[in-house]
Amino acid sequence: MAPPSAVSPERSDDKNGDHIPSAGAPHEPGISESKAKVQMPKFPQPPTFSDKYAERDYLKGRLAAAFRIFGKYGFDEGVAGHITLRDPVQPDTFWVNPFGVAFSLIKKSDLIQVDHEGNIIDGGEVRLLNSAAFMIHGAIHKHRPDVLCAAHSHSIYGRSFCSLGRPLDMITQDSCSFYNDLALYESFNGIVLAEKEGNDIAACLGNKKAALLQNHGLLTVGGSIEAAVFWFMSLEKCCQAQLMADGAAGGRGHETVKIHDDDAAFTYKTIGSPIAGFFSAKPLFDVIERECGSEYLQ
Repeated sequence: MAPPSAVSPERSDDKNGDHIPSAGAPHEPGISESKAKVQMPKFPQPPTFSDKYAERDYLKGRLAAAFRIFGKYGFDEGVAGHITLRDPVQPDTFWVNPFGVAFSLIKKSDLIQVDHEGNIIDGGEVRLLNSAAFMIHGAIHKHRPDVLCAAHSHSIYGRSFCSLGRPLDMITQDSCSFYNDLALYESFNGIVLAEKEGNDIAACLGNKKAALLQNHGLLTVGGSIEAAVFWFMSLEKCCQAQLMADGAAGGRGHETVKIHDDDAAFTYKTIGSPIAGFFSAKPLFDVIERECGSEYLQ
């Protein structure tokens, strides 16, 4: 289960629209929040930097690790798939994987920097840009200044579920991470090579953290690299779980049991927050660092 997100009090709105602290503890109904907070551990936050160049260097290393994670879990197929990072030094540019380099081999020095006109302005030896990556991610980074990282690949369960052209059902605790936070892009016009479709996808995503791209695959975003990666992996497994559950239920003439909206919303507050996504990815990054050593940081 993802860790609690309640590192600060949950807030609600009064009748005047002002924010007031909630009186309830997010994990234990009936226990005061002040008491619960004493018992809650303090979860790590994303690191902060006073030097934007040091921040860039650190984040590029995390992005390289993210590609290694995607490669490990089979989210690559041929040359498809991309993860992007907004550059902290030049926020109107982003870093992305060079076209044709295997996820499992990507190093920090391989990444390429792209501006919002699609020009490669810095990066590694292989300076090939996936046009679809630019069209989709360029539009997202332009329309969503809160997004640090965006991830998309043609993972097997994600693209299988996306062929159904339907939303994700709230049938597991994990699926509640995406309660009212998952868009459905109901169009497919081939490989995304046109600026209009990239903008349409960004518009459909809106302020949500993930989208199901019909007949295509999954797209996730985050205010941290870790969150975007974890949301992608979690959504992939939610798609797998629903495909399996729907098949099992349908074979018996039944339907899956859906989680009530109130319970899904309550669960979302705990496992669907940005800090929950960030912290939930920690084991993935720890393991890949142990397995790869420092080679990906070159």
